[in-house]
Amino acid sequence: MEVKELITVNFENVIKAQKLVIVDFYADWCGPCKMLSPVIANMAKEFTNINFYKVNVDRESILARKMNIQSIPTVMFYKQGQLVNQFTGYKNPQEIKTIISNFLK
Repeated sequence: MEVKELITVNFENVIKAQKLVIVDFYADWCGPCKMLSPVIANMAKEFTNINFYKVNVDRESILARKMNIQSIPTVMFYKQGQLVNQFTGYKNPQEIKTIISNFLK
């Protein structure tokens, strides 16, 4: 699967409607975001039963404020509409796989 762009208008519906959703809050100018983006894209291809989304904090600043995003990248994990985990900054693929695996049990 691919990482889909998520906007303020459909954010709540997307995170509530699906079992596990991973949302990457990023900006185009952010170095660590650029490093994390291909890792998230590869995870989306590997874990096809999970929906991956990204939110550009510059274009969706209201949503970023609402979600209290203070540093980027911030990756949030939602399960059935509830925030169950999050991290800020770059994580390597194995660290992310470990987090994901905890929610697939």
